[in-house]
Amino acid sequence: MSASPTSSHPGDQSTGPTRDQIRRWRRYLADEMAEGEIYRVIADRRESPERDILLELAAAEKRHEDHWRMLLGEHAQDPPRPSPHRILLRWLARVFGSVFVLALAQRAESDSPYAQDKHATPAMVADEAIHEEVVRGLASRGREQLAGSFRAAVFGANDGLVSNLALVMGIGATGVSNEVVLFTGIAGLLAGALSMAAGEFVSVRSQRELLEASTPTQITLEAAEHLDLDQNELVLVYRARGMSEADAVHRAQERLGYFTCDCDPSYSAHPDGSQGPVDHSESHQAIGSAWTAGLSSFCFFASGAIIPVLPYLFGMEGLAAVVLSAALVGVALLSTGGVVGLLSGGSPLRRGLRQLFIGFGAAAVTYMLGLLFGTNLA
Repeated sequence: MSASPTSSHPGDQSTGPTRDQIRRWRRYLADEMAEGEIYRVIADRRESPERDILLELAAAEKRHEDHWRMLLGEHAQDPPRPSPHRILLRWLARVFGSVFVLALAQRAESDSPYAQDKHATPAMVADEAIHEEVVRGLASRGREQLAGSFRAAVFGANDGLVSNLALVMGIGATGVSNEVVLFTGIAGLLAGALSMAAGEFVSVRSQRELLEASTPTQITLEAAEHLDLDQNELVLVYRARGMSEADAVHRAQERLGYFTCDCDPSYSAHPDGSQGPVDHSESHQAIGSAWTAGLSSFCFFASGAIIPVLPYLFGMEGLAAVVLSAALVGVALLSTGGVVGLLSGGSPLRRGLRQLFIGFGAAAVTYMLGLLFGTNLA
């Protein structure tokens, strides 16, 4: 599917590939081999149709591999190790085979250098762009399942980190004793964790109840046979659900038995024209469970809020405790931001730095207020 350098670039015929080209093509070869293996490993843990899709991706990576082997010729022997990113991705695929791996694979496909390399065919460039969208689609299902509890977990952990760091730094900057800072931090941890858990539980439960209240019931099936055909309000039910008058009349006549089947399936509760209750459970999946969200918020807020308190738990005080607390929280903020970046297919470093700047910005404000209204640290 690709041309050799001698046919595409006549100047290469006499000189052959340069050392830099050989080095670059060997790296491409190693990465393509690693990506194909990654897709095959994930496919072994999936069922059709996802398994078939992943194997097709692996076959495409094999075509890219063959392209670089052809260009390299004898230099294709004993290719080097893949890039560190793909080594990590391959290891994660073997151990987990989860949405995290697909999210990482999506990012790997988006970072393809082929668009800037004249020795990669246009088909290969297009393949990499399409592969990113295919992997994005595969990863989206897992992201939807994680969305509710993961949102609560990330929100809880970051809230615990930032709010308790700001609280500890603000109180610590006033020059009060180590015990006061410690008990203030623990009180902030418990109060915040309980507040987060209660708020998240009520929020998710209320959202589910609102959706359930808006879900059409099957009362029309039971009441249809008793309606007065001259003054029936069945058409109004369907018009209230957003149907046009013609569509509502059609559905009403179907319910009243004028049609043995639904002539236009788009008017029916089921696309296949069947009857019975409609399962709306999938529409609530992305919201998550109220208990799961509440418990996740409590645990992750507490796990985040304990970090700023750790130096004080071990007896540190003064500026040293403040600096160590800020450093520990900084590492945690970078980590949580990086995880969000990995799952979203974005840059882990950029997401991590964003979390860090937001957290330290809030803590700096309270620290300055503590210095302003308290006593200066010795």
